[in-house]
Amino acid sequence: MDSTKVSTSDLLNDLAKLASEGRNPETLNIDKLDTLALVTTINAQDQQVPLAVKKVLPAIANAVDAIERALQNNGRLIYMGAGTSGRLGVLDAAECPPTFSVSPDLVVALIAGGPDAMFRAQEGAEDNSALGAKDLELLNLSVHDVVVGIAASGRTPYVLGGLAYARTLGATTVALACNSGSAIGEVADIAIEPAVGPEVITGSTRLKSGTAQKLVLNMLSTASMIRIGKVYQNLMVDLHASNYKLEARAQRIVMQATDATSAQAKAALVAADNQVKLAILMLLSGLDKHAAQAQLTQHNGILNSALNKD
Repeated sequence: MDSTKVSTSDLLNDLAKLASEGRNPETLNIDKLDTLALVTTINAQDQQVPLAVKKVLPAIANAVDAIERALQNNGRLIYMGAGTSGRLGVLDAAECPPTFSVSPDLVVALIAGGPDAMFRAQEGAEDNSALGAKDLELLNLSVHDVVVGIAASGRTPYVLGGLAYARTLGATTVALACNSGSAIGEVADIAIEPAVGPEVITGSTRLKSGTAQKLVLNMLSTASMIRIGKVYQNLMVDLHASNYKLEARAQRIVMQATDATSAQAKAALVAADNQVKLAILMLLSGLDKHAAQAQLTQHNGILNSALNKD
């Protein structure tokens, strides 16, 4: 821990103010329910989560716009969090390279306690605000980056320290918390705070809070990638076909986008060095590989623009 350690009484006071830490009056007898009633109760609580996220869509859109600007200007999207929040950030970041063929360095995730914390709790690491700043410093954080601090409580020192450090460098900061008026929201440029209320099990924020965070992270990365041209219509045209399933999916995407036969799609992918977006442009425009690649480059890799060139 660092010098920002708070007393137990102060921490109790802080937790008492958080809706996510309160007791849920609708689940007080959950330990007495039969199995069907138990899972029905959990499901009923889960249904509240998308509605809470819906209320903060304007803030999510603002964050997506900031991330798009960063990615268009050689910046990165950096997630940071502790415990469940950190693991959700790691999950979202890890899915971006195979889904959108981006570098693993474009969407980066930091978790308090390092990689080991993904599989075994390193809960004490979250109390160290200096560690949050240090981890970002080791990434050579710059003004071009966007840092998304993730904390269900909205008060995690590791995240607070990271966001504070990011602001000193002029990087755009986003807070993702599950309590309104959160501490991380106060220090960030953009605050996303879906208020999901008390958990099914008091304080177990891997439940509704975790679900809300997953939904928001899905939007941040997916919408940002759509905005920079990684999707054509609703197809993953920058898919990285790294296994048999993804190779089949790539072929199917080419077929769906062009109405090509299986054989035509396969041949186009071979000619395009398995680049789905390039194969689609070649089939729809009749251009050869080099001309199609030049046209894509001219239009910043956005397939719709390349197909509808002036």
